[in-house]
Amino acid sequence: MMNVIDKYRFGKIVVSGKSYSSDLIIFKDFIQEKWWREEGHKLQLEDLNILDKRKIDVLVIGTGSIGKMEVPEQVIKELEQMNIDVMVYKSSEATEKFNELTKTGKNAALAIHLTC
Repeated sequence: MMNVIDKYRFGKIVVSGKSYSSDLIIFKDFIQEKWWREEGHKLQLEDLNILDKRKIDVLVIGTGSIGKMEVPEQVIKELEQMNIDVMVYKSSEATEKFNELTKTGKNAALAIHLTC
């Protein structure tokens, strides 16, 4: 079964019918629940260690409802060196982009911050 985002709103996301209220990394066939970052609102490469074990082509990053989570340029460059395309959006747009990419057959993941 392929994961599809049914709904997102501040602090809550519904993926394939199941509701979550903590940050996640969503793959087409797996969900890492309770994803947290070393520096809450600043993404670091170490926060994405799961990508060492799961091969993806695209990482969509949802920075929160108002885009509060910072994604440093250095993190994007390091992911691109791992042959991962990176797209950064506010979380509502990120959910739409993830659904669009997976529906077209892309091997994408979504790292999403659910609140601010």
